[in-house]
Amino acid sequence: MLRLCGFHISNYFNKVRIAMLEKGIDFELDPACRPSQKDEFLARTPLGKVPFLQVDGQHLIESQVICEYLEEVYPQKPLYPREPLARARVRELVAILELHMELVVRRLYRSVFFGGGPASEELKASVQAELAKGVRAFRMRAKFDPYVAGAELTLADCAAFVHLPLVSLATKLAYGADALESMPQVKAYLKLVGERPAFRQVNEDRKAAQAAMKK
Repeated sequence: MLRLCGFHISNYFNKVRIAMLEKGIDFELDPACRPSQKDEFLARTPLGKVPFLQVDGQHLIESQVICEYLEEVYPQKPLYPREPLARARVRELVAILELHMELVVRRLYRSVFFGGGPASEELKASVQAELAKGVRAFRMRAKFDPYVAGAELTLADCAAFVHLPLVSLATKLAYGADALESMPQVKAYLKLVGERPAFRQVNEDRKAAQAAMKK
């Protein structure tokens, strides 16, 4: 039995969970794993991060690596197109979303989400400049037809659904403007995919976990 470890507020944990649900994979969930540098935790996930997947007593880290593994082992309901260039385009979208958008704006999270005090003007300017490149690339590659990579749901949607709202909210809080405002399709797109059972379930669990943290 596969066991997915992480916590409901983690966007990368949620990306993997959505993919597993969409693929109809039978798995157990351990939603109480938080990042740690303790030796016991590092024995399971050497970077001390989540998510990680327990497979036959072994542990696999990095959300994209996990999703690629699942695609190979459970090909019956694919989240990648069959044609090689189309598959590459899905990977390209995921890379843009994660490396050039979410990880860039993540530098603001401590300030805007976790009470870390105002971000420096230097940091804000650096993030804004780098993020603009990522948003430009995403705008050029995203199709919204109706899914982000085209007519079929793919792993790029699992990533977009968990990352785009964070990019939008963080930039609104930091700059007073949404970095995604040049793409009015995003709102309708998130509503569309959010109505799918797997996406809805994961989103509801995320909201419940956030509400519990505030009590």
